[in-house]
This record gives sequence, C-alpha cells and structure tokens, in this order.
Amino acid sequence: MKLLLAEDEMELSQALVTILERNQYTVDAVYDGEEALQYLSLDEYDAVILDIMMPKADGITVLKTLRQCGNHVPVLILTAKDEVDDKVLGLDSGANDYLTKPFAVKELLARIRAMTRSKNSSDNSVLTFGNTHLNRATFELSTPYGSLRLANKEFQMMELLMMDPVRLISTERFMEKVWGYNSEAEINVVWVYISYLRRKLSALKSNVQIKSNRNLGYSLEEI
Repeated sequence: MKLLLAEDEMELSQALVTILERNQYTVDAVYDGEEALQYLSLDEYDAVILDIMMPKADGITVLKTLRQCGNHVPVLILTAKDEVDDKVLGLDSGANDYLTKPFAVKELLARIRAMTRSKNSSDNSVLTFGNTHLNRATFELSTPYGSLRLANKEFQMMELLMMDPVRLISTERFMEKVWGYNSEAEINVVWVYISYLRRKLSALKSNVQIKSNRNLGYSLEEI
C-alpha cells in the first residue's frame, strides 16, 4: 500500500517513514504543500498523511485543492492543533480523519488501516498481468502454481512494474521511488533486485518476464 506523507518537520518525517515502512507501507515523503500537490498530480496513492502547518501551501489548501479536482484519496490530517474548530475545518474540507500531535504510533497505524479498509477490500488491492497476481495488501506474488511473499523493496519494484506493465521504468526511476532521493545505495542495487524478482517469477512458473531494454529501462511482457 502506497502512502504520501506531507510533513515539514524533517526529524518527525524521517521517523514516520521508518515506522510506516517497517509496517509494510511504501512511502513518499514531501516537506511542503506545493510538493504534495505535485506528487499527487503525478502518481496514485492509497492514502495521504497531511500536516496542516506547512510552507508554500498549508494542509487545508492542499486538501481543498484535491477535493476540487475530484481526487477522493483518503486523507488523514496530522497536526499540532487540537482546537475543535481546527478539527471541524479539516473534516469539512474533506479529510477522512484527524490526529493530533503528539500521538501514539499504534493509534496512527490503526487510523490508517481504518481509513483504507474499503480500499483494501476492493479489486484494486490485487494487480494482475498474465497468470501472475500481486496482492498489495499482503505483498504476495502468486500464480496458479503457488505464491511467495515479497520483501518490501521487491514488492515496491514489482508494484511499479505491474501498475503499467508495458511502460518502461528506468533504473533511475526505481532508485527514486524505492530507495529515495537521498539514498546512499549504489545504482546497481536495482539490477540485483531485478534478478531476485526474475528468480521468483521463474519459481512460480509465471508466464510473465521482466524485459530489459538497454539504457532505457524495464517492463513486463507475457511469454
């Protein structure tokens, strides 16, 4: 499940990313409202965690803009404000839930689960190409011959490939989306994980293979 975290406090953002990834979420972190809107216009997310007090565009502005554009992604407002009027404003602007800082991690995770429950139960939670299925809720890659649970980064890469199988995804795109802008990982780590995924597809007797296009990227094809 893919989340967008919009939080301008760098230390809190990094801590939340670590917690969420340990709980099997894929997370993009941004630090101001304009960047949040840009990410939301370019990618699809299962839910958004949105701070109210952010530079460039505050959370309420981001939320209202989303809803005006017809984007109904579940949104959890995360803020230090605890006045009733602030909660009402957030909910009236289109938020699905509201959590006040400081908060317990267990409560945050429970609210995310509750907010995305209907999305998890929809057909959208399973991506399919050829005889191969990727369950976004359980991280399971399966075919009629069996199933394997993918590690976090394996899942993120396979999800990117299966969301648009014929589109080429560059090595740099994988690095940006899976390891992040500030990662110290070497770019050849992408090739290593592609190799892992190819072996797992082969073990499951998948009729799908990861095709490499030299200097362009990777895509899926049926065989």
